Amino acid sequence: MGLWNFMKSAGRKLVGKDDLPTAAILEKEVADLGLDTKGAEIKVDGDKVVVSGGDMTQEEREKVILAVGNVEGVAAVEADTSGDPIFHTVEKGDTLWAIAEKTLGSGARYNEIFEANRPMLSHPDKIYPGQTLRIPQDA
Repeated sequence: MGLWNFMKSAGRKLVGKDDLPTAAILEKEVADLGLDTKGAEIKVDGDKVVVSGGDMTQEEREKVILAVGNVEGVAAVEADTSGDPIFHTVEKGDTLWAIAEKTLGSGARYNEIFEANRPMLSHPDKIYPGQTLRIPQDA
């Protein structure tokens, strides 16, 4: 199992300020995004989320990791992966163009990052500091 850290204070606000999201809230978030966990179980242990089991592809699993990790109150996600995902945490001033230059070698490839993070991203300009993005490896 891999463990990925997220900014606990950044992300979608699904619960009150001092509350932590429950497994049911995170499962609803994943479903609302149109992602299918294909039988994976989502458990919450304090501010850590564990995603286990299920019959997802690597891409689907990475998107579920990001869907639950980019929620306010989640500091880490532990999950089984068949490879080593490449994630990038958005910093102040980042754009998808700059992230594509840094990670894919060309800013013109920003749309590949945008598409790799759909449905969590609705527009290429709507990223925020602390958000973690998936960098496609097969692009």
